[in-house]
Amino acid sequence: MGLASRILETVAQPLLALAIGLAVSALLMAIYGYDPVLAYKALFTGAYGSTYDLMETLAFAVPIMLTGITFAIGVRAGLFNIGAEGQLYMGAIGAVIAGAFLSLPWPLHVLVATLAGMLFGLLWSVGPALLKVFRGVHEVISTIMFNWIAFYLATYLVLYQLAEPGRAEKTYSVLETARYGVLVEGTSLTSVLFVAIAFNIAVNVFLTQTKMGFELRMYGLNPDAARFAGISEKKVIIVSFLIGGLAAGLAGATQVLGRPPTWALYGTLGNVVRLGFEGIGVALIGRNHPIGIIIASLFVGGLRHGGRYMEIEAGIYSELVDAVTGLIIIALAVPEVFEAIKRYRLKRRVAGG
Repeated sequence: MGLASRILETVAQPLLALAIGLAVSALLMAIYGYDPVLAYKALFTGAYGSTYDLMETLAFAVPIMLTGITFAIGVRAGLFNIGAEGQLYMGAIGAVIAGAFLSLPWPLHVLVATLAGMLFGLLWSVGPALLKVFRGVHEVISTIMFNWIAFYLATYLVLYQLAEPGRAEKTYSVLETARYGVLVEGTSLTSVLFVAIAFNIAVNVFLTQTKMGFELRMYGLNPDAARFAGISEKKVIIVSFLIGGLAAGLAGATQVLGRPPTWALYGTLGNVVRLGFEGIGVALIGRNHPIGIIIASLFVGGLRHGGRYMEIEAGIYSELVDAVTGLIIIALAVPEVFEAIKRYRLKRRVAGG
């Protein structure tokens, strides 16, 4: 297959998937008596139709481009790491502690609070990594368990240890010296966007330009060949989990240090809940490539922000909006799911003989 054919296939496949997703979602809205044309106009105009809306779309994209890395780096290593949700909660907790209770000058305070969030996310990823390496516990089981532990632990800390007096609905707000600067006045987009993009680019450089990145990718493609070549299975697993933990912890920190107007963590965890799981869809749409994930996050961020306009301008209930945007994301993710299944079957065939 020539280069032009590969490029055409790369572009045509997601466009076809998007068309299918839009068609199925339109049918669903029509069944419930809504106008799909009006709904889609509200969705995409609301997501990208003005400077304000574009900035808000970018703000929604920031955390999911990072949690997408958590899942993608696991897939590259042949793992199914769905622990971004819990690591995200702990990253947000770390950012609150360092951002609200340390007194440091700007920008040192921003750096320390960001690193604290990343460290908390990394530490929460160590448990599933060690269970996988030393006890053979499947990462899906362990990360689900750690997600729920993180949820209840974070809820306890927010409500009983970090709550602002007289404001039980949230933690202490981080100090001004720990906040990223707002890029466009009146929006919630801050300079943390550049940190998230830089992290994704750094992961891409790691995967493509370093020995450890090559070993990780080789192990993900063919574990038997990698072991035969002397690549350490334990090292690959631990490194992939730790990078994923750093990414998810940073995602949690962005919602506290880089998302006005609250600059805090809600008592319900409402400003971080589901962002870890949404990263899975972003990673699949972006074909588990760090640069593809950046692009995919801009689209999914647009769906999240623009979806609110479907309620306002087309009168669609929020539950149906979630269903519509979810169908579009699923349609775009399906091709990569099929590719993952094909790779898995190929590895099983190679391993079997």
